[in-house]
Order: sequence, then C-alpha cells, then structure tokens
Amino acid sequence: MRMMILGAGYSGQAIAAQMMEAGESVSGTTRSAQKAEHLASLGIRPLIFDGTNLSDALRTEMEDTTHLVQSIAPGEAGDPLLLLSGGDLRQLFPKLSWAAYLSTVGVYGHHGGDWVTEETECRPVSQRSVERVAAEQGWMDAGAAAGASIAILRLSGIYGPGRNGFMNLASGTARRLVKPGQVFNRIRVEDIGAATRFLIEHQQGGIFNITDDEPAPPQDVVTEAARLMGIAPPPEQAFETAELSPMARSFYGENKRVSNAKIRNLGFQFTHPDYRVSLRQLWQDDCWKA
Repeated sequence: MRMMILGAGYSGQAIAAQMMEAGESVSGTTRSAQKAEHLASLGIRPLIFDGTNLSDALRTEMEDTTHLVQSIAPGEAGDPLLLLSGGDLRQLFPKLSWAAYLSTVGVYGHHGGDWVTEETECRPVSQRSVERVAAEQGWMDAGAAAGASIAILRLSGIYGPGRNGFMNLASGTARRLVKPGQVFNRIRVEDIGAATRFLIEHQQGGIFNITDDEPAPPQDVVTEAARLMGIAPPPEQAFETAELSPMARSFYGENKRVSNAKIRNLGFQFTHPDYRVSLRQLWQDDCWKA
C-alpha cells in the first residue's frame, strides 16, 4: 500500500500516524516549505501542492498511490483534485483502489435537534456545506467511474491535543454561549485516524458519520474543562446578544444529533466516545497542549 493525503493538516496527520503505525508508506501535501519540513519530521513524505498546479514530483507520487485521502476543502469552483483530473481519477492515480473524502456533518444542515444518520436528507444551510455536498457527489461519481472504493467521512467538530477547551481557557478565549436546546457533536482527531484505518483494513466504502456518542450543549464542555483544570468557568452568555463572527454564528443555525451507529455496527470502537472521557484523558495524560 502507498497512501497519499491531500492536505496533511491536523486530521491528515492523525490518519498518517495510524497508517504508519500499521507499517504503511504515507506521503502528504502541504502548501509551504516550512510545513513540509514538519511533515518530514513526522515521517510523512512531504509534497508541495497549492491546489492548482501539479509538480512532477507530485505526479510521480500519484502514479504509485493505491490509497488516497482528500482533506482539502472545495471552493466555489468545486473540488480541486476533481477539477484537475476532470473527474477521471485514473488519469492521475492509475493504481488507486480506495479513497476517502473528508467531509462534514454540516451537510445535514438544520434538523431541529433530531437525530440524523447517513440516510438522512442533506439540507445544507451555509455555502461551505453546499459545496461539500457537491464535492461528495463528485467523489462518489469519480470513484464509480474509476472502479475504486470511495468512503465519505462526515466529521463533526474536531478537537484533540493542541485544539481543545483547555487551550481556550488557558488563553482566556473560552466562552459559555447558551442557546436553549442547542447541541453539537464532536470528534477526537485520533478517532478520525483510527476510523480511517479501520475502513481501509475492512475494505469499506460508503458514507460514514465519524462522530462521538454524545451530542451536548457547548457550554457544558467548557464547564467540564474548567472543572478538570480546577478553575471557575467563564460566565454564561446568551447567544442572541453575544458578539460573534458571521461564520461562528452560522454554526448555531444548525441543530442536530448525529448518530455514529453505522460504523460502530461494523465493529469500530471509539477510543474517546464522549467529551468527558476525552477531556479527562487529555488532562490526566498532560497532552492537551501537544
């Protein structure tokens, strides 16, 4: 197996760590030479990709790639790789057998706090989620045309070492915004890596929600992080009167509970199934800043 991760950022690096632990060869793209050095320090073969131009080195690596993870967000014009390949994955990846497209649970849109599954109708609200729905379909169509198995991973709010409530509390940026009835799902970045490895090892394609077991009000997560740190949580703020960026406010316009039953029923076990278990591990193992 030779894996390539397009956009080897926070999630991509967690996926790479899992696959390298399994003894597999992994390359990853980034936009800058500085970030390429960081990927190399992690054992990932670094490649520069600006989203529009394919270098000779990148094309050569693509020719030997058997497993692909696409983690680069689409733009208004569409998915960058599908645009470059004209939807013909075999043109760039002649040996491709499996690919994952990292999407978001934002494609479901607003469901009034009800549970959603992979079979639930997508009602994207934001433009970025509309673009994700189109990219998902594009990848499924391209995979079918190429005879490759495609897994769509719909990710909820990603956190883990270096990105969590402890970091926000320590920096003084944590807020407890309260919107009655509002809940969000979350996912530890390491579980994204483990789920990807599981799907590869079980040769699974299709759509999968990669999310924790417990959708919860965001203010409860901040309160729990403060409790573990032994400090007072910030005061509660009403969502309606809080100053928020348009993007931050848009997240609160979508309310749903996302089920992860499909991948669990295949036998996958989340190491961090809810925010309490996860925060406790981050704090006790002192890895929340890593």
